[in-house]
Amino acid sequence: MRVGVITFPGSLDDRDTIQALGRSGHDGVALWHADDDLADVEAVILPGGFSYGDYLRCGAVAHNARIMAAVKDFAADGGPVLGICNGFQILCESGLLPGALLRNESLRFTCQQVRLGVEAETAWTRGLVGRHLVIPIKNGEGRWYADERTVDAVESNGQVVFRYAIGRNPNGSLRDIAGVSNEAGNVVGLMPHPEHATDGTLWGGIDGLAIFEALGALVAA
Repeated sequence: MRVGVITFPGSLDDRDTIQALGRSGHDGVALWHADDDLADVEAVILPGGFSYGDYLRCGAVAHNARIMAAVKDFAADGGPVLGICNGFQILCESGLLPGALLRNESLRFTCQQVRLGVEAETAWTRGLVGRHLVIPIKNGEGRWYADERTVDAVESNGQVVFRYAIGRNPNGSLRDIAGVSNEAGNVVGLMPHPEHATDGTLWGGIDGLAIFEALGALVAA
């Protein structure tokens, strides 16, 4: 698949994501925050980093970037969209995903390996439900939060895609939620970084490959 990876000013995991896509058999296409269109890609990834320096609030400026209008139209048409860390924050700020990401409960930046359970079938987790993945996390504002009514709805609608293993919640996210989807399941966001777990020669392992490879399973179906 041709998968677009959007670079915002302050993005730092865009090239890592393109490399991860290559390892998964996809063609990563570099997109720029000021572009008007998505260059006919078949899926879109908003990578991690610190878009616009996070000077206002994580994702609060980036969600107004010119390219986000095309992302919203793409998502509305059922196109697969993935937000990783800062990309997750941007998707929440844009209203494409429920909830918000707040300062970690510890008020400290965290960088560690986390164990995730995959709970929902989406465009990015086809065939992965029930599996556990070990993936790195690195954030200072990764605590997923929503009002109780929204959290209950996300749970009952099957929109909890990833959940931290019991007792291993690194940032205080409500109900150990590490990633969620929209109701249609084509838009997904998660705080951990699967792109940093695609090369066995590095400390992150290769569990992250499963998420990118699941996109290929979607095409094969």
